[in-house]
Amino acid sequence: MAVDHTPYRVACLQPSATVILDAVGELRRVIACTRYCADVVPEVSNGSRAILSDSWTADAAQIIAVQPDLVIAAVPFQEKALAQILQSGARFLGLAPKVLADIYTDIATIAGVVGASQRGEALIQAMQLKIENVRARAGPLHKPRVFCEEWGKPLIASQAWVAELVAAAGGQLLGAPSRHYSADEIAAFDPEILIAAWCGAGDRVPLEKIITDRAWDRTSASLTRRVFCIRDEFLNTPAPTLLQGLEALAWAIHPEIFPHTKGIRQITGVPASSAVKSSH
Repeated sequence: MAVDHTPYRVACLQPSATVILDAVGELRRVIACTRYCADVVPEVSNGSRAILSDSWTADAAQIIAVQPDLVIAAVPFQEKALAQILQSGARFLGLAPKVLADIYTDIATIAGVVGASQRGEALIQAMQLKIENVRARAGPLHKPRVFCEEWGKPLIASQAWVAELVAAAGGQLLGAPSRHYSADEIAAFDPEILIAAWCGAGDRVPLEKIITDRAWDRTSASLTRRVFCIRDEFLNTPAPTLLQGLEALAWAIHPEIFPHTKGIRQITGVPASSAVKSSH
């Protein structure tokens, strides 16, 4: 008689893991997750799952209390959080994707662990097909200069996988992924499109305020009002939700051929910056 060794009590400390398990039809295995998981998988907020601290603030006591047979988390920037996960004694799968290829590997790994390898491969192929279809449509078009940021204070450029999505959507990404920049450095790039997707901010980035505070009102993007906020989880969650981010990017970059979609908000007005006002 075959023994099933797949984990049935999975604690997800990273929203991407919850998204992936949902996408391969194995959400039932998730017995605990973070409050951020509900932003991308609303089903987990029905009260049937324990809410845990995330990969950056992990708590061993919390993890032990839910008795998982697998913990999935991002490899955190804080060693203390990683120590807490290991201290819980549960099997641990750590994720640290940087590019789309890494994300496909994570999907295959998670799907394989729960016995859903074929569904994982199908999901990867569907993501790749969608991205290539968008790339084919945008390929012959002008490639405007795009700057994407994942945090505002300090100003941090988006991840490398966002750079890949911007390229697929027909844009030319400015700067280096994940690097810290000053407002003056970005102004010197003169982006034609500015996109803010701040971690944890949803779609609440104050676009008018950042343009004013950073004296970006004379950039090409501001002059043409091509300044956008894309929902955090659509660009910062390394999972199939990135396809929604791709759709938002495609519309922002080439609205002449791609339709408006959910999860993106455009600036309504560009006030003069305080630096410009004070010079008069």
